[in-house]
Amino acid sequence: MNSAAKLLMIAGCVIFAAGAVMYAASKFGLPFGKLPGDISYEGKNFKVFAPLTSMIVLSVILTIALNLITRFKK
Repeated sequence: MNSAAKLLMIAGCVIFAAGAVMYAASKFGLPFGKLPGDISYEGKNFKVFAPLTSMIVLSVILTIALNLITRFKK
């Protein structure tokens, strides 16, 4: 039970940090969600939005950050 609680707290911190980065990006005018390659379709009764390019950019940034963190921990 103790390890599950730690895992939930770490997941919550990661989600909070991702939200803070997205909030800061919008305040500084970075166009996450509006990059070329982000797909949006608006029909008569629905909207579909798939931020493919934004997800790839975010994945690369997080991969680099996590690799740097793990290298400095060793």
